[in-house]
Amino acid sequence: MSQIRIMPCLDMQNGRVVKGVRFVDIQDAGDPVECCRAYCAAGADELAMLDITATVENRRTLLEVVRAVAAEVTVPFTVGGGIRDVASAEAVLNAGAHKVSTSSAAFRVPGVIKEMVETFGADRVTVAIDAAQNPALPSGYEVFIDGGRTATGADAVEWAKRVDGFGVSVILPTSKSTDGVQTGYDLPLIRKIRQAVSAEVVASGGAGTMEHFLQAVHAGATILLAASVFHFGIIRIPDLKEFLKQKGTN
Repeated sequence: MSQIRIMPCLDMQNGRVVKGVRFVDIQDAGDPVECCRAYCAAGADELAMLDITATVENRRTLLEVVRAVAAEVTVPFTVGGGIRDVASAEAVLNAGAHKVSTSSAAFRVPGVIKEMVETFGADRVTVAIDAAQNPALPSGYEVFIDGGRTATGADAVEWAKRVDGFGVSVILPTSKSTDGVQTGYDLPLIRKIRQAVSAEVVASGGAGTMEHFLQAVHAGATILLAASVFHFGIIRIPDLKEFLKQKGTN
């Protein structure tokens, strides 16, 4: 089993860290460089920075923010938002990111995933999947794109299987129903994708207590992503790590 890693996530808008509930109700949560510096000092294992409006605004990720953050981070750093082809991915990696995450562009042109894996290596490519419950689909979950704004009609688990076939090392599903509400991760979604793929699965969307992180591990996640509980001091990373250690996770 892969080592369990804690990954604070910085959702970005207009150069600031923000946080919403179910992809809306956005509020400011601080300066990205200061946040990243603090998370590294607190013992974060990885960081994610997602430009949440780059795709819908049809622009690339703000590279100056990536450079500023990259100058401070001491852990692997994933950047997403506006990553639509090899060129945009390369620009972000050249700006200092360790990995890129793609979602909407990957769904629209799946061949982009294969090109990125072949160009940069599987370990540098994450595919994010925003999903919402839809009982009409086989898995009960539907893929959404454009920052959760656009329904696709596609089954989320079947899409995860296809993504896995391109050889990516990490798949990052986020449930629209639990995002930002702090009532716990969408465990059925994590389990279904974990059982369907060989890639590592990130737990994303809904953490509110340390028990929620443990539940995600038991569901099969090896990377535990959260935002609100870290940004607003509800959970401290050292305390969470100690809790998970006491519960027998590695």
